[in-house]
Amino acid sequence: MSDLRFNRREWLRSSLMGTCGVLAAWSPSRLLAEADAARGKPSALTITKVETFPVEHKLPRAMGPSIEQGDKRHSLIVKISTDSGLFGWGETVDVGGTRGIIEDHLKPILLGKNPLEHRKLWRLLWGPYFGDGRAVAGCDMALHDLRGKALGLSVADMYGGRQRDKVLVYAAAMNYVVGERPEERHPAEAAELAKQGYRAMKIRTGRDGHKRDLAVIQKIREAVGPDVRLLTDGNGALTFPQAVKFGKELEKLDFYCFEEPIPQSPNYVGYDELTRSLDIAISGGEGLDSRGSAREHIVKRSFDIIQPDVSLCGGMAEVLFIAEMAFQFRIQTLPHCWAGALTDAATLQLNSLLPVHYVGFAGGDEPMLEYDVFENPFRDEIVTKKFELKDGYIDVPTGPGLGIEINEDVVRKYLKK
Repeated sequence: MSDLRFNRREWLRSSLMGTCGVLAAWSPSRLLAEADAARGKPSALTITKVETFPVEHKLPRAMGPSIEQGDKRHSLIVKISTDSGLFGWGETVDVGGTRGIIEDHLKPILLGKNPLEHRKLWRLLWGPYFGDGRAVAGCDMALHDLRGKALGLSVADMYGGRQRDKVLVYAAAMNYVVGERPEERHPAEAAELAKQGYRAMKIRTGRDGHKRDLAVIQKIREAVGPDVRLLTDGNGALTFPQAVKFGKELEKLDFYCFEEPIPQSPNYVGYDELTRSLDIAISGGEGLDSRGSAREHIVKRSFDIIQPDVSLCGGMAEVLFIAEMAFQFRIQTLPHCWAGALTDAATLQLNSLLPVHYVGFAGGDEPMLEYDVFENPFRDEIVTKKFELKDGYIDVPTGPGLGIEINEDVVRKYLKK
C-alpha cells in the first residue's frame, strides 16, 4: 500500500511538473510574443525620443473670426519615436506654455516607457502638473498613431471598428479678411464651395453688428440655395441679448446651429441660459480641456451640440468619453477641428466611431468633420497625400494609426524662427 501511495505521489508530481511546463509554454504572454514575431510586430517597444516642432506660416493678408484677424498660422507638432524605428505624430497648439509642459514634464514621463501600455501612460500623463489638456492631447495623438502602427491597426479599428467609412464635411469658411467687405466676398465664396461639392459650410459672424451680418447671411442663403446646411460661429463676440436677437433670425433662415456666440470665459458662463432661450441649436465647447470640464456642461445642458477638440482636450479617448457622456443626455457631439492634417485625420477617425445622433423615420444627424478651407501648409504640404472631397464627404484613412504619412522635411521647413 505504501508503495502504491508513493507511486501515486510520484506520478502526480511528475504530471504536475509536465502540466506546468505545458502551461508555461502556452502562456498568453508567450503566445502574444510569438504571434507578434510571426507577423513582424513588436510585443514590446521603448520610447526613445519625444520631439516638439513649433511651426509657423505667414499669410498674404490678415484674416480670422470676428474678434481678431492675424497674418500667421501656428501649430505645435509632436513626434514620439521608439527603439524599433516606429514613430507617431500628434498635433496641438502652443498656448500657455504647452511646448514647455511637454518638453520639461511629459517627455521625462514618456522616455523609456512602452507606448503599447495605453492605460498606464494615460494615467501618468494626466496625473501631475494639473493635467494640461493641450499638452496631453499632442502626446496622446502621437501615441495613438504609434500604437496603431505597431499593431497594424487604424485608430478606429483599435476602438472596435468604424461605423462609417466616410464622413460628411462642413467647410469652415467665410472668415473676415482685412481689406475686403463680407457682403462682396462671402456670398461668392459660399457659391464656389457649393460648386466644389460641399453640402454644409460655416460662416463667421459677430464683427459688424446684427443688421449687417444678417444681410450678409441672407445673401449667402440665396447663393447656395435651400439644400446646403449652414452653420455660423460668433466666436464670443456678442452680448447675451444680441445673441438671442440674432439667434431668432437664424432660426428663420433654417441655420443648423449657432456656435459660441457669447464669450467662452469664464467657463462658458451663461450658455445654459442661452440654450434655453433659443430654438436653434447652440454649439460650443472647443475650449474644454478634459472630460471633467465637459461633464459640468453636459449635466446642465450648456450646449445642444458639444464640440470637444481632440488636439485641445486631452486626446482621442477623452473625446470619445465626452461623446458617450453627451449621448446619455441626448446631446449631439460634433468635434471641433481647426488645425492641420494630423488633427483632421484624428477627427476623421473619431467621427467614424460616433453614432448617428438620432435615428427615426426621418433619419438622423450623422457626424460631420469641420474642415478649414483657408491657406494652411500644415494641412496640405506636410502630408504625402492630401484629403480629397468626394460628393461632400472625405474618406476615413484606413492605414495604421492615424492613417496618414507625414513629410518631416516639410515640417522642419516651417519651424518657427
